[in-house]
Amino acid sequence: MSAGADGKRLVKVVLDEDSIGPGNRDIEHERAVAIYDLVEQNSFAPVGHDGGPYCLKLQLAGNRLIFDIRTEDDHPVVAHHLSLTPFRRLVKDYFLVCESYYQAIRTATPSQIEAIDMGRRGLHDEGSELLIERLKDKVALDFDTARRLFTLITVLHWKG
Repeated sequence: MSAGADGKRLVKVVLDEDSIGPGNRDIEHERAVAIYDLVEQNSFAPVGHDGGPYCLKLQLAGNRLIFDIRTEDDHPVVAHHLSLTPFRRLVKDYFLVCESYYQAIRTATPSQIEAIDMGRRGLHDEGSELLIERLKDKVALDFDTARRLFTLITVLHWKG
């Protein structure tokens, strides 16, 4: 969903520098692509707020993921604190499959790469659905937006 006249979208996404560990080239690439894609095309609307567009800062605090949502001119809208516990197994599995995928793209056959990538996409979809469920009463977002946000959560969670 592209930007609408109603402003129900993100125009900036920032990852808290203290929450990000030094990533390898593949992780850094995933993060950069997810942020770029997310800002280019998204649907994001805090429940009960009619403003927008929005800026989002994601950070870790203990076992919590903080969605610090602000207006484009930096006025606070809301900060949602989500437990990372429901994401732990999924993120761990996702990183194991991603590691296999990145190794495979260097040495495996196309059919082996495709099989691993299908598993990776399946876990990514599962994480996106979990994120939509966890945010359902807090932020309205579409599936593609949730997918890109899940990528960013994995980057943050990877250090956590």
